[in-house]
Amino acid sequence: MSSQAEWRELVDLDRLGAWMDERNLASGPLENAVRLTGGTQNLLLRFRRGDHEFVLRRPSAELQEVGGKTIAREARMLNALAGSRVPHAALIAACDDEAVLGAKFYLMEPVDGFNPNSPAGLPMPHAGDLDMRRRMGLAMVDALLCLHELDYRAIGLGGFGRPDGFHQRQVARWLHQLESVAGYAGWPGAGSLPELDRLARWLNDNCPQQCSPGILHGDYHLSNVMFSRKGPELSAIVDWELATIGDPLLDLAWLVVTWPDASGHGAGTIEVHPWEGFPAADELVARYVAGSSRSFEAFTWYLVLAAFKLGIFLEVSYARACAGKASMEHGRKHHASALRLFEGALSRIE
Repeated sequence: MSSQAEWRELVDLDRLGAWMDERNLASGPLENAVRLTGGTQNLLLRFRRGDHEFVLRRPSAELQEVGGKTIAREARMLNALAGSRVPHAALIAACDDEAVLGAKFYLMEPVDGFNPNSPAGLPMPHAGDLDMRRRMGLAMVDALLCLHELDYRAIGLGGFGRPDGFHQRQVARWLHQLESVAGYAGWPGAGSLPELDRLARWLNDNCPQQCSPGILHGDYHLSNVMFSRKGPELSAIVDWELATIGDPLLDLAWLVVTWPDASGHGAGTIEVHPWEGFPAADELVARYVAGSSRSFEAFTWYLVLAAFKLGIFLEVSYARACAGKASMEHGRKHHASALRLFEGALSRIE
């Protein structure tokens, strides 16, 4: 099925237009509808109505039930971020009534920007300016600092997550994720991940007992941001589906373990070119430390946890590929990346 036919099955433009009429969201026909790239779990559809541009986000048909809960959480997060210094797409309206389009959805304003993780490489002027690329890296840290300094209760996110016991739940939760694909045909199993049990024990034995909770994006890396077309600033942090209330230092650790090496290759399928000029991971941490009052005494634990979680996440993707449920090309890359992440985590605890 073509992507054009697929989105038309998921979005009835006449019903969407009627719903928008009830909320006085522009007027006239919905025109120039184009599906945007942005993963397989959700549909992103950009369209015009009158003088206004909109982007609709709803779950795919396969993930409609669990995706609906995620969509509602994303909309709540974007609404809470309104007026803050955190770069994000502005929420226009959200719909919890699945009778309209068959699933929950929301409308947001389009983001004028680009994602740096592109096979085509960075655009100009970024591709031709070493200093601009350095400032792009630092801008990612500055955006995190803005996010993490927000008082989540004051902006309406009380109850959005369970910060109590956040650290203590992590290892068991992610081991359960790995166990959930144990029966997938063709997958060699968790035994290929180096010293999985040792890393799990170390994380449990060295777990911080408390933290200063805040908003956690949950998947903060170069594939989930958009940069200004004119300069190094972030236009938006995107894909808030894993956001919760937890320990914000895990976002910084996640950024570090996904950050590309000298060749421009990062975790999973992250790849940025040209890479020369971007700051090293240590400089990202130093930038955050300089702007934060949080304790970094146990930061190694966060780095190990980030590698552990992401390694399992990528290995689950590989298991799905082995079973024919996802691209094997990406699956092999994810498996190789998972091995590197686990090896890096082991080196940190030795």
